[in-house]
Amino acid sequence: MDKIEQLRELREKARMGGGKERIEKQHAKGKLTARERLDLLLDEGSFEEVDMFVAHRCTDFGLEKQKIMGDGVVTGHGRIDGRLVYVFSQDFTVFGGSLSEAHGEKICKIMDMAMKMGAPVIGLNDSGGARVQEGVVSLGAYANIFLRNTLASGVIPQISAIMGPCAGGAVYSPAITDFIFMVKKTSYMFVTGPKVVKTVTHEDVSSEGLGGSEAHGVKSGVSHFSCENEPHTLEKIRKLIGFIPQNNLEEPPILPCEDDKNRQDEKLLTIVPYSPTKPYDMKEIITKVVDNEDFFEVHEHFAPNIVVGFARLNGRSVGIIANQPAVLAGCLDINSSKKGARFIRFCDAFNIPIITFEDVPGFLPGTDQEWGGIITSGAKLLYAYCEATVPKLTVITRKAYGGAYDVMNSKHIRGDVNLAWPTAEIAVMGPKGAVEIVFQKEIQKAADPEALEEQKIIEYTEKFANPYVAAARGYIDDVIEPHQTRPRLIRALEMLQTKVDLNPKKKHGNIPL
Repeated sequence: MDKIEQLRELREKARMGGGKERIEKQHAKGKLTARERLDLLLDEGSFEEVDMFVAHRCTDFGLEKQKIMGDGVVTGHGRIDGRLVYVFSQDFTVFGGSLSEAHGEKICKIMDMAMKMGAPVIGLNDSGGARVQEGVVSLGAYANIFLRNTLASGVIPQISAIMGPCAGGAVYSPAITDFIFMVKKTSYMFVTGPKVVKTVTHEDVSSEGLGGSEAHGVKSGVSHFSCENEPHTLEKIRKLIGFIPQNNLEEPPILPCEDDKNRQDEKLLTIVPYSPTKPYDMKEIITKVVDNEDFFEVHEHFAPNIVVGFARLNGRSVGIIANQPAVLAGCLDINSSKKGARFIRFCDAFNIPIITFEDVPGFLPGTDQEWGGIITSGAKLLYAYCEATVPKLTVITRKAYGGAYDVMNSKHIRGDVNLAWPTAEIAVMGPKGAVEIVFQKEIQKAADPEALEEQKIIEYTEKFANPYVAAARGYIDDVIEPHQTRPRLIRALEMLQTKVDLNPKKKHGNIPL
């Protein structure tokens, strides 16, 4: 046989993975093959495969008779909007996508290349876990990947898409990465499966209920994005890549902006209600300020009392973190604190400016919160803000009470530009609570306690429930009209382009985990 013809035949055989029948089964489940996923993820014709001919080396349990080229994972590099990315896509049609020594080595090679080249790694996970026939060797292969995930953290972006099962040790690699995407109804993650759970705890739960996209997108917060189907997942990964830099030494990409940087949306004048206790949707403010009303939300369904995500201002990528008055009045709690802290640390690691929209009445009270460790969780958010050295801007739209005022990027923790709307209330606590503490005895002795309390609340509100006391001390740089927010933030970002802020030299801090 002609050697060129032989090469072409081998390539075609490798591209078929586990064969036509298994590919059809994959399609019947509503899932794409490993290669079809890469075709959708990457720019057309940009994929360059690495290690197509690698096969496992196991000679036990009859595996020596079942050698399939590629060994259950397709690896290589390609382009997204012309920018280099490294990828691996597990092939469930080959040994259920299970991880062997050779399979793990292929992934490690790609990760090593990504680190050398300073480019993101995207993993499309669809695997039954460790290949049982290889025993401890497959476990060692997992650990080799975990180490690389950890060393790459904060150096290059790492993105995981869960396209099928992800169980046992396989979940830890995605958990170390920066963002996790899941597909509704066809992907799941758990450390121990439903059968083990039923045996140990007697709980009867399905794979979807235990570790599906809703379980992790709403309850645990493990997943950052829950997507309708696989094409939707891959489309969202492409969009995410557009907001972030190639590595920690580069700036995020800047795109041409057709949205007027001096645009002033008059609707911002009426979004915050006159009543300080009436809710409103903070996302309305965000979308009216950012370029083209395009806000790419992260962790949308987990801890919705805080909102995080990416947007652009005059073409520049920014990370946005905002209290959400429409949910729990925008209080900070355990989950929202962890959600915000993780997002801030990602932005800081990859040179993405952080913009905070603040309307926070404080930390959520209750025994569940206190016993669950709200003190430590709140400290995570505080630590993340304090540690961050990227440009940090804050806009206080309404409430900024107590310790939560300090935490949400106040001037005291190195906020660079801190602005407030005239509706802002910056104080230790709300007027009613403050009056009950400060004037308790006076009110009790009064002939008409209710009237006196109401009078004191009005006095306190006039004196403290405004941004001007803080502005007088320089804690607020300026009080602005709401519709001026977009141009003021853009000018502040332009001013801060050359910012240099350093933390003390150390191996690393000890964040309160």
